[in-house]
Amino acid sequence: NLVYICQQFGLEECAAYWQQVVDMNDYQKIAFTSKIIQSLFNTVTKKKIAVLGFAFKKDTGDVRETPALMVCDMLMKDGAIVHVYDPKVVIEDALTEFKYHDLEVNTNQLIFSKSPQEACDGAHAIVVVTEWDEFKTYDYKSLYDKMMKPAFLFDGRNMLDHAALVDIGFEVHALGKGQIKSSGGQSQIPDFVTRAGSGLLSGGYSP
Repeated sequence: NLVYICQQFGLEECAAYWQQVVDMNDYQKIAFTSKIIQSLFNTVTKKKIAVLGFAFKKDTGDVRETPALMVCDMLMKDGAIVHVYDPKVVIEDALTEFKYHDLEVNTNQLIFSKSPQEACDGAHAIVVVTEWDEFKTYDYKSLYDKMMKPAFLFDGRNMLDHAALVDIGFEVHALGKGQIKSSGGQSQIPDFVTRAGSGLLSGGYSP
């Protein structure tokens, strides 16, 4: 990575800068996942969590350094049963990436679903991790109807229509915005804060 490359060339200040960026990215992922656990009454033990997206970014099956890795790992360590749906990523590639980072996975807790409907059926929460365009087109009312109640949705990409989701019945939490109270009652967060938060979860933040 950039930190290692800078260190190899003796560019310690540059290495320190990029390490700060990495640390900020990791902090945002930890804060986002901690918010999920806290919102679900401080535990996700034995709860089904539907994770939409595992790839590092949309339109690829690349899972190297994907933010989904830390999110899923934290959820599973708290006891969640994580059901992932990603249009391109297969479970073998995900498990390889976990192993590369020396993260143990209980395969009874990590299930890759064939459809978003399968992933969300009976789930306590939906967590959007990758910004696949198709996620904007889903019938969230039908997904909501098959979920446990209260049904939560955590938008880690700030890509969905939050007001519409609240009107359906979801308790919606968005990165950089907190909980969306109602279609007309969300707090006014400056746009640059929202964009910065979304960039941090993607691992793509740079000043």
